[in-house]
Amino acid sequence: MSEAVTVKGRATRARIVEGAAEVLREQGVAFTTLDDIRGRTGTSKSQLFHYFPAGKDELLLAVARFEADRVLADQQPHLGRLDSWESWQQWRDVVVDRYERQGDHCPLASLFLQVGRDRPGARAIVTELMHQWQGQLARGMRALQKNGLVSPALDVDRVAAALLAGIQGGVTIMMSTGDSTHLKAALDTGIDHLRAAPPDAA
Repeated sequence: MSEAVTVKGRATRARIVEGAAEVLREQGVAFTTLDDIRGRTGTSKSQLFHYFPAGKDELLLAVARFEADRVLADQQPHLGRLDSWESWQQWRDVVVDRYERQGDHCPLASLFLQVGRDRPGARAIVTELMHQWQGQLARGMRALQKNGLVSPALDVDRVAAALLAGIQGGVTIMMSTGDSTHLKAALDTGIDHLRAAPPDAA
């Protein structure tokens, strides 16, 4: 019985977080109240505070983690199978499309602005997101090495870190200007760098 209650409780909490994410995307963090979230998710005040006893900030951190997970989920299945040049191009196109559709409004950035980017919980979410993203890029580069498409001497961790930094910089510029040119340039240059590392390189 206790296991069933736990499963039900986790499902309820997940439903609240997902519903809150929808409201925050539609209305913005600054204009969303707990009443808005309760109305969307069909939860009572006592139920909301049962799952998020610290109130709105705790809920916002949970939504931030949900949004961080979406960043990677939106890149699948391509991010998880970067073992050919075709798959890298498909992943590149998905990333550009995701951020062009997002435009100048980044739900994750808005959430961190509200709760404080320097809070330990917020920093942990960003750190984990970047760690996972860089790790999947590095795994893709190792897959290229395994398939004999790039040099086995390539420092995949360093190149993956540089590519991720370029993506983040391109996204930041795009959010400020509305122009995805820099994001596309970062992705294309990063992939061109991989292609320029021939299998027989020293």
